[in-house]
Amino acid sequence: MGAITVKATYDGVSFKIQDPVDLEPNTEYILTIEKEDSKKPENAIDFLIRNAGTISGPSDFSEEHDHYLYGTPKKGKQRE
Repeated sequence: MGAITVKATYDGVSFKIQDPVDLEPNTEYILTIEKEDSKKPENAIDFLIRNAGTISGPSDFSEEHDHYLYGTPKKGKQRE
């Protein structure tokens, strides 16, 4: 059997496993304890929504993004 990861709560005396596990009863197991970080990483969509309209940049960023991102020469305004 390979390693498994389970969520458990420690009550000061023993661990209470939150989800059912398929383990052999009355068998010794080695446990590795790691405290779960309650702060979940933010996904990209939440980050973008939270920051929409709050980040400033050059007024010509959309036209000159290659210049600002990659250092290419500015195109300048296209004239007809």
